Amino acid sequence: MNDAMLEVVHGRHNALIDPSLTIWNWEIPVYLFLGGLAAGLLILPALLELRAGDRLRSAALRWAPWISAGLLSLGMLALFLDLSYKAHVYRFYLAFEPTSPMSWGSWILMLAYPVAILLGLGGLSSGERERLSAWLGRFWLKAPLTFAIGLADSMRRSLLWAAIAVGAGLGIYTGVLLGAMSARLAWNSGVLGPLFLTSGLSTGAALLLLLRLDHSERHSVMLFDAGAIVAEMLLIAVLLIGFASGDRTAQHAFWQLTSGPWGAAFWALVVVTGLAVPLVMEAIEFRRRLPMVALTPVLVLVGGLALRFVLLAAGQASGFRDF
Repeated sequence: MNDAMLEVVHGRHNALIDPSLTIWNWEIPVYLFLGGLAAGLLILPALLELRAGDRLRSAALRWAPWISAGLLSLGMLALFLDLSYKAHVYRFYLAFEPTSPMSWGSWILMLAYPVAILLGLGGLSSGERERLSAWLGRFWLKAPLTFAIGLADSMRRSLLWAAIAVGAGLGIYTGVLLGAMSARLAWNSGVLGPLFLTSGLSTGAALLLLLRLDHSERHSVMLFDAGAIVAEMLLIAVLLIGFASGDRTAQHAFWQLTSGPWGAAFWALVVVTGLAVPLVMEAIEFRRRLPMVALTPVLVLVGGLALRFVLLAAGQASGFRDF
């Protein structure tokens, strides 16, 4: 019996007894994408309202916090599906570890919900408030709703800044979560945090452009999206230059992304489809005052999702044991 047990351990037959470089599946890039998208939907409407100095007119922008909370819930569901020990999920909230990006992310996710809900309640029209109050009155929740709406109205400006801060934290965290794992060569860069935040802002703007906005708001969102795309392209260039000019491990990460197994997907889906083509299309629409083509924001969303899938796959395909 002892010899049999020794053989099982010594023969490396136990599942995951050795460090595995491919243990994250589709759930993680979907979670990262939806988290960045939710961050963009918190930040962009808040910035537009602060700039305008008044409540937003379009229903799409007023409902953006609710959409953000919904997308964040879907992302957390994907993350929950990936957990090996799902019953232990509560342990993330029993302590706070300042040096752990995952601990920071867990608490940022929880902060995003009250901010999004209060921001959404404060943006409701009078008719929407009356209908919501009548519906919740059936469940004896009218008084808490009235209190929450009053709080949201009185703290409107503070909530806008809170949405920007929480959204920025959420967007950066999705990149820092990968960047903290220095053994994964394609993730070993401090650029991932700003890159994922910028990508989240761009995809958030793209989703809003698919909704019904008035002309001035659509123009502002398109300008914001174009600026975010340019910033994202610059950050990707910084990421690649950092890898190309680094040591042998960094150069291996550069090869993985640009000409290795994931090079074709990186250039075709992320750089061309998700960044270059939408930027050119938006520039043409601006210059010739053409109506926005729905394909443009769809391509941005595809590129944002592809960025997460490609980086996750490239990171898991490259480790120090490759050398």
